[in-house]
Amino acid sequence: MAYEKEMTALNPSVAADEEQSNNDYGNSITDYDEKSNSFEANNENDFDYQNLDFDEEYVDTITMNELYNSVYSLKPPIVEGLLNSGVYLFVGAPKLGKSFLMAQLAYHVSTGIPLWKQFPVRQSTVLYFALEDDYCRLQRRMYKMFGTETTDNLHFAVNSHHLGDGLCEQIQGFINRHRDTRLIIIDTLQKVRDVGSDYSYQRDYEFIAAMKEIAEKTGVCIILVHHTRKQKSDDSFDMISGTNGLLGAADGAFILQKEKRTSNKATLDISGRDQQDQRLELVRNAENLTWELVKAEVELWKEPPEPLLVEIAKHITPDCPKWQGTATDLAALLHSDLSPNALTKKLNVIAGRLLNEFGVRYETFRKRDGRFITLTLNQV
Repeated sequence: MAYEKEMTALNPSVAADEEQSNNDYGNSITDYDEKSNSFEANNENDFDYQNLDFDEEYVDTITMNELYNSVYSLKPPIVEGLLNSGVYLFVGAPKLGKSFLMAQLAYHVSTGIPLWKQFPVRQSTVLYFALEDDYCRLQRRMYKMFGTETTDNLHFAVNSHHLGDGLCEQIQGFINRHRDTRLIIIDTLQKVRDVGSDYSYQRDYEFIAAMKEIAEKTGVCIILVHHTRKQKSDDSFDMISGTNGLLGAADGAFILQKEKRTSNKATLDISGRDQQDQRLELVRNAENLTWELVKAEVELWKEPPEPLLVEIAKHITPDCPKWQGTATDLAALLHSDLSPNALTKKLNVIAGRLLNEFGVRYETFRKRDGRFITLTLNQV
């Protein structure tokens, strides 16, 4: 219940495995009351529960109450407002400048320099599969775009295995060696498809699903560069080459388009599961070939401040890096109008924001005399 005044070692929060919550799932949900929920206690009809084949009929579920009493990790964005962990498609017509924009994105994430000065990035290691290039061309391109300002956090590969022939293992192996990897770009998707595979909805969906499995397990963002179809459409996302299985399984998509191929102006349409739809107007710098932001049709959306988190951050500081107590104690400390139970549930939901925005790790655990909360300063 009291503050721990002594300084404690601050835990790093960059590795994918360190971002996962340390909360014990068994201690984070309401305990199952076997007596009150047993079949014998509720068997008021003649249904034969004893003969029910649970192996075949069982459906794994979680109640809303259990859901709110659980703490789930929340991965911070790779590029705030634009790119989160998961699998994204980056689509455009051939020779439109997609690879230059991908190189620009990779460079900014690897160096930590905000993209277009207004999109903060999370600095991390980047793996760029430039499968339609060679190292000589990459050298000239990167020098043209960024001069001699280099970085060791950006890795290039000009060849890879196909999806069904070791690609996933290659990606996992790289992440194992570079634990702070957060962005992987595959340019292009067609280069890693299995040779001779058909392009049915099912195969397209399964392809993205295999990439998503890696992304979800490691917390990285995987961008698959792809081409548009020739047919025009009122909805730019209908122009993605292939079936709807690609977009349906992906977490988001970027569509780069020009009205005229000879123009240096383009639009970038953005759509995703966890972000607002956006359209950015871009222009190509004729001197260094980088893409520059002209304007965004809508203002960059940000989650509004959460007063509860702000109040917690006032109490968890380098001078007082750890607090422990009950939900009742915390409600009193924060002068919160929420009941202890409601306060705990709300913190369970927004614990990821507390860590990502304020560097404070929230955990709960149960002891003989009740459930306790620990708040620990995780990073400066």
